[in-house]
Amino acid sequence: MPVKKRKLPDSEDHGHKSKITSFTRPQVRGVKPNSSERQFSSKKCLAWFHKYAGPDKVIGPEAMEKFCEDICVEPENIIMLVLAWHLEAAKMGYFTKDEWLRGMTVLQCDCTERLQSKLDYLRSELNDAVAFKNIYRYAFDFARDTNQRSLDMDTATSMLVLLLGRTWHLFPVFHQFLEQSKYKGLNKDQWYNVLEFSRTINTDLSNYDEDGAWPVLLDEFVEWQKTRSASRLPYITNKREGERKLTAETKQLT
Repeated sequence: MPVKKRKLPDSEDHGHKSKITSFTRPQVRGVKPNSSERQFSSKKCLAWFHKYAGPDKVIGPEAMEKFCEDICVEPENIIMLVLAWHLEAAKMGYFTKDEWLRGMTVLQCDCTERLQSKLDYLRSELNDAVAFKNIYRYAFDFARDTNQRSLDMDTATSMLVLLLGRTWHLFPVFHQFLEQSKYKGLNKDQWYNVLEFSRTINTDLSNYDEDGAWPVLLDEFVEWQKTRSASRLPYITNKREGERKLTAETKQLT
């Protein structure tokens, strides 16, 4: 979870009001404690929170790094995004007391060891299509600045690398397109449609409907990629023809 250091307002709980309204709230499955485990303790969970928050009443970027170190998860690991989704955290790099208590109560985690025992479960949620879609949508509001309606391109590409970089075969090409494009950021409609595009459009773009209701951004990406592929085709054809001739000549010599 990339960490942004942002100053929060000085009101109670730092005026930390949720701006996240566009995703389905997480439902925890399969994380009920075994009968042999002790009961979840709200008091212990709160003390666990204050270990990191101190008098600030919020876990900020520096404390977040310590928290990640204690649970043995890198701050940039996607598991931290899944955890933030469960806590319904409103701002990247920050957990408030209310978010912590609400999310950890649902997860039944009141100490480091219990959360560590749930990491495999959190990771498994990325393989659930519905849960992943909700996490992906949550990431847009989670990562954007409060006073901005769009994600700046640096943040957008960082989040896309985290969410789609290892699963979408066309992502390296799409990433390259974004880097050379005129776009300075992604709005919510574009963000949502990138996931839909990655799930439904073939790698060769053969089933892309130019008359469909896709954002212009994706129309331009498809046109850019097709032009790029077409310009490379003669080179590839000539290269293969040259290789065939060289092979034939080599056989004649031997």
